[in-house]
Amino acid sequence: MRMSVLLRLLALIFVLITSWVIVRSYISFSWKTIRLPRWLAGSVSKKTRVVRNKCDLSKPCPNNFFAFKILSGAANVVGPSMCFEGHMIMSPVKDNVGRGLNIALVNGSTGTVLRQSFFDMYSGDPMLLVKFLKEITEDMLVLVASYDDPGTKMNDELRALFSNLGSSYAKQLGFRDSWVFLGAKDIKSNSPFEQFLKNDPNTNKYEGWPELLELEGCVPRKTF
Repeated sequence: MRMSVLLRLLALIFVLITSWVIVRSYISFSWKTIRLPRWLAGSVSKKTRVVRNKCDLSKPCPNNFFAFKILSGAANVVGPSMCFEGHMIMSPVKDNVGRGLNIALVNGSTGTVLRQSFFDMYSGDPMLLVKFLKEITEDMLVLVASYDDPGTKMNDELRALFSNLGSSYAKQLGFRDSWVFLGAKDIKSNSPFEQFLKNDPNTNKYEGWPELLELEGCVPRKTF
């Protein structure tokens, strides 16, 4: 009789211990495998995601302004690039830049890219650039970036055309100078969007070339 009671007691203890081990393992496993729902995880990632401004500007442009960034070429190694309203117009990656002057025309009211091309100013025909610039109308914005040599074939007619677009430095642009510019036809004063570095052996950053230039900002939308 006593033996039977003892066996029953041992069996009960065994069941209790086994049950406790199973429950403890299940609870531990459940906590370790908890995951956030996908929609909640997505909302968290959106909150922590870094918001990038158009053309990677340091701050966003106000309403009725276009964001832009223009980089000149680096010596004769890395070509220039142009971004407008978050759209990369010209760059070495797009393989649509070349030695000389790289120019893009944009509708100043809608921001639509109209044309882009490059003109060899070392051994090319300057009259091709003269024709291109004479076709610019008042509703267009003009973006310009130099690469390698923008000035050897620069003549008085071209200097006058660029000056009419608002350039302050076109009259002195020469061999291997660095130049970035954004202008428009027949503006009343010089464009505030322009940078220029003279090719000078005493100050050049690269052997035979000045440092590359970076121009960025917000240009007001044209209204007619």
